[in-house]
Amino acid sequence: MVRSVPSTAMQILLATGNPHKLDEVLAILAPLGIDVVGLDSLGTMPPEPVEDAETFAGNARLKARGYAAATERRCLADDSGLAVDALDGAPGVRSARYAGTESTRDERDQANNAKLLLALRDIPPDLRTARFVCCMCVADPNGTIVAESRGTFDGVITTAPRGTNGFGYDPLLELEDGRTSAELEPDEKNRRSHRGQATLALAAMLGRLSA
Repeated sequence: MVRSVPSTAMQILLATGNPHKLDEVLAILAPLGIDVVGLDSLGTMPPEPVEDAETFAGNARLKARGYAAATERRCLADDSGLAVDALDGAPGVRSARYAGTESTRDERDQANNAKLLLALRDIPPDLRTARFVCCMCVADPNGTIVAESRGTFDGVITTAPRGTNGFGYDPLLELEDGRTSAELEPDEKNRRSHRGQATLALAAMLGRLSA
């Protein structure tokens, strides 16, 4: 879809091929005059940086710097996932590939969710605490990091998925009000979620850069 944006808008490349992530970030930043485009907007796909850091923040920096250098554009990258207390923080930085990488995105989500529920099958409800974590980083082509942010979204892991909104582990994270992340309407999720919090914090920093 072609979008019309002001000529004065700051444009940032979001280093993801995940359309759900692009939609969530775009919904927050576009009204602020920050135009966000995904990797699918590029004529040639740049090489994917190796994500071998041990933290979400470290992987976000690797991706932001790698894609910014490869495309010669200011680049926003995030690394996010689910940290489950009873599993010592797993799946953590391996959240997207927890059950493997061979299959479509939806099939991987289902396999990841099934593996997580199996790992927690004997864990009582009061010990199933968990949180989504999102770390974001914006880097320029010369490697300079111009902004970083972090957001979390806490809850407990359910015994079965619920809800059709969202993606990934959203159907499994039950919030304080009894709904899962996948049962939230998109606008509410954008306000409350780990990615929403990280994006809003980043927006404030980027606003100061463009002022």
